[in-house]
Amino acid sequence: MSVVVSASPQNPADAVVSVPAAAAADVAKAAETARAAQPGWAAAPPGERSAALHAAADAVAANAAELVELVVREVGKPVTEARGEAARSVALLRYYAQQVYDPTGAVHDPSGGRGLAYTRRRPRGVAGLITPWNFPLAIPLWKAAPALAFGNAVLLKPAPQATACAMRLAELITPHLSDGLLTVLPGDAEAGQAVVEAGDVVSFTGSALVGAAVGSAAVARGVPVQCEMGGHSPAVVLPDADVESVARQVAYAAFGYAGQKCTATKRIIVVGDPTDFTDALVAAVDALACGDPTAPETVVGPVIEEAARTRVLDAAERGVAAGGRLLTGGRAVGERGWFVAPTVVADLPAEDLLNREEVFGPICALSRVDSAGAALHAANDVRYGLTASVFTADLDVALRFADGLAAGQIKVNAPTAGVDFYLPFGGERDSSFGGREQGKAAQDFYTSLHTVAVAPARS
Repeated sequence: MSVVVSASPQNPADAVVSVPAAAAADVAKAAETARAAQPGWAAAPPGERSAALHAAADAVAANAAELVELVVREVGKPVTEARGEAARSVALLRYYAQQVYDPTGAVHDPSGGRGLAYTRRRPRGVAGLITPWNFPLAIPLWKAAPALAFGNAVLLKPAPQATACAMRLAELITPHLSDGLLTVLPGDAEAGQAVVEAGDVVSFTGSALVGAAVGSAAVARGVPVQCEMGGHSPAVVLPDADVESVARQVAYAAFGYAGQKCTATKRIIVVGDPTDFTDALVAAVDALACGDPTAPETVVGPVIEEAARTRVLDAAERGVAAGGRLLTGGRAVGERGWFVAPTVVADLPAEDLLNREEVFGPICALSRVDSAGAALHAANDVRYGLTASVFTADLDVALRFADGLAAGQIKVNAPTAGVDFYLPFGGERDSSFGGREQGKAAQDFYTSLHTVAVAPARS
């Protein structure tokens, strides 16, 4: 029997959890149970579903301190960010507990002038959810909470590195739901594939490579699918930007939680002379506290595993070998755990890995261009398009970038990192496939729209 083992990235000898991996047969059994539970849940009055989600939120809130400790231990998230994630998890449940009462359709004038025409949304059935390790509470909930709110059952396959967080979250939530309505299925590729094959609607967050396979499999089955697959987010700095302020914002966006966010800044594009901004950026990066994620002042904790640290170090080494300048970082930190110093490499060739592909860790590339137009072109000159930011005091320039950036999330004078759960979230190009997540967009994805025309019994 295959086993899922999740180890602490700051102390790899600490096995946080070890559990049997779900096989395809286990997923099929969970799906059968979910299908039996879902119709009754969907038919329940909105007040019952709302009360259940509010009760789940109460349970998460009451155990927030424990969840924060588990997030820090299992995925190495700095404790201050982990507290924010726990609070967001409660907010997500409460937000979707209220969306239960949102309209599920509309009434229209019938074409013949008599009778009734209306639309009505129905839950899709069983939602197959595959989630990453970097937001081990928030991402499972920003998928599961709306799926449940709109009457679906849930099969959740978390990343192996976040197994303990997902299982504990389910322990807190499932007592307030019908039996079998929410099942966590630990595992790797086999379990994930089985969840995709079992779902009536599929939502995935992870790498572009795996997301492409998930999307293809779901489309082949004819079921709705959304895939969020990372980014290579640019921050454009115009000459009129406040250098010190922007440097601090960009440093945090690039290296908070060791750069392990799909919205993290990976490319910094400076228009004009980069000297002042470069000096301010290096100072801001070097000021970030790097180390023990249990310390409140820590901003940069460990990367998730040894292979992730190796990828960061190798990318920095290759960049320097190709002619880039290492401005800071590029080295492992400490003797235990997967720590790597925040790393900035400047003046890389356009085709260098750091300018083309996402390296999921605390590393980014800095380049300069001569004009705003060249900066816009450089920002868009990758295959991803999740989030992007521009820093300028010129409203015309800001609006030009807002209209021209090839990204689903566009920030003006704000860092790339950060997502508001009440707004639609998603990207363009290879960053996303399918409908948007979160906010009011979630209802569109987790329900199907039906049109009903009722004519008089006698003409």
